[in-house]
Amino acid sequence: MYLKNSKIISVYFIGAVFLILCVIIGISAGSLSIPLWTTTEILWRSLWNLDIPHSFNETHTTIILNIRLPRVLLAALVGSSLALAGAAFQGLLKNPLADPYTLGVSSGAALGAVFVLFLGVTLPILGSFTLPIISIVTGFMTLLFLLGFVRFIEKSITTETIILAGIIVSSFLGSVISLLIALTGDELRQIISWLMGSVAMRGWDYIWLQFPFFVIGTALLYANRKELNALVFGEETAKTLGVDTDKRRLTILAGASLLTGAAVSVSGTIGFVGLVVPHLVRLLFGPDHHLLLPMSMFAGGGFLVLTDLAARTIISPTELPIGVITAIIGAPVFGILLFQQRRRRMKQS
Repeated sequence: MYLKNSKIISVYFIGAVFLILCVIIGISAGSLSIPLWTTTEILWRSLWNLDIPHSFNETHTTIILNIRLPRVLLAALVGSSLALAGAAFQGLLKNPLADPYTLGVSSGAALGAVFVLFLGVTLPILGSFTLPIISIVTGFMTLLFLLGFVRFIEKSITTETIILAGIIVSSFLGSVISLLIALTGDELRQIISWLMGSVAMRGWDYIWLQFPFFVIGTALLYANRKELNALVFGEETAKTLGVDTDKRRLTILAGASLLTGAAVSVSGTIGFVGLVVPHLVRLLFGPDHHLLLPMSMFAGGGFLVLTDLAARTIISPTELPIGVITAIIGAPVFGILLFQQRRRRMKQS
């Protein structure tokens, strides 16, 4: 037990170091490059509320603390959320092609966010949290509708059916969003770039808006890591191990939807992070959710930080939406995984 726990802690440490390095690189690099050591020292002194020496370039300090730090931290939060949600969906549905994007959860959350912005709704008690909470609710409702629709079509949920249903739901919700945009003026048309996925021009307010939901969603999923391991082997096996499958399934779906909805509300729709990252982590560390969930969180955060760095430097000074980069990477991976699933099914039949 000691060796097992020490191994898990060592892997966690590796993941945390990877994410921290990605954050430092993401803050240092850009149109104005800042030395890594300078970035690290400014961040360290700021973290412990120490005075920053006058020998440091004041412009560098402003760029690091006020412009790049909140952007990079938001990218890390969003990437971690989407990767965690993808890992949970894949484990629960026993489907490596499941992720918030392919299941339509991201589109549902985006529709909720657009409605809030379109109607200018601010609920009295929720205040600024109206946007993420409405996104979470609509994303969760979309997921429940999708699963109910698939169950109605066939009792045994196959890969092809759930992916096809997810595409249908995403296409329908996307058309509703497009209709809302077409019916409004220039103000909502600006949301098109937001829907493509971006963390540009986001301040600390967006981080504090998402962070509580990230903590709750992560805690829900991590608390159910043993149950996810059991559910991978099927409901009957999980029940024999004493798992309340209905309750645990609803909790896991709620946690994943919480992460997805909050991420979409602050960054727009960013596809394939929840597909690519958990798949690669599973190849490296295996299917055990004790490692899969936290490593997906670290890897997803680091992946989106580096993707955002690429988006703002490839054709600098123009920025690309992050969703474009993740789609370029994720679409081929999705095709390869779908082909492998199809070939494996054909061999078994």
